[in-house]
Amino acid sequence: MRRRDRDPTQRLRLAVEALPRATREAMLRGVEANPIIVGAYVDRASGGICPMLAAHRNGGRTSLASFARAWDRYTGVKGPRLATRREVRTLVAILHSSLADDLAGPDSGSIAEAAAQIRGERAEFAARQEATTEPTVKADTGERNRTGELRTRLRWAWMRPAKRYDEFKDLVAAAEEQLSESRADEILSEREPTPSR
Repeated sequence: MRRRDRDPTQRLRLAVEALPRATREAMLRGVEANPIIVGAYVDRASGGICPMLAAHRNGGRTSLASFARAWDRYTGVKGPRLATRREVRTLVAILHSSLADDLAGPDSGSIAEAAAQIRGERAEFAARQEATTEPTVKADTGERNRTGELRTRLRWAWMRPAKRYDEFKDLVAAAEEQLSESRADEILSEREPTPSR
């Protein structure tokens, strides 16, 4: 029993990566310049050509039947037709990706090496920043830390800790109400007329 393809897109990606770099570059130029078809080499009615013929016409003289099978399998072709925009965009993206991978090369290093390089660059940057900036002195606000003094006093905080969210909401609502009452008292005391003598 023959196993079905799990992912036609992955098969297309592998077929593109098997092409020589010159052929992939030529195919990319040809795909961007010509109407692309599926299911045939050329379609005289629509004037479209397959991606391999587009590559051939742009200097990529390679004959690789596995690409044609992967392209037809990816598009699910029943007969010759123009390729959809999505199909062409996918092929172009795969071509760009494979060409970019070639630029990185096999000796581009591992992720661990890249992470170590980034850490080193960040450390150098931090060292340069420290060397160029003057040390900042915190402005004295007049406030002092009273945690040690208040730690033993009961209920010194403006609100006690809550274990549940609904309890916390009630505490905040009560605190807001108390605050609004104190503000109202301040406003009323300011508005009271002072007795004249």
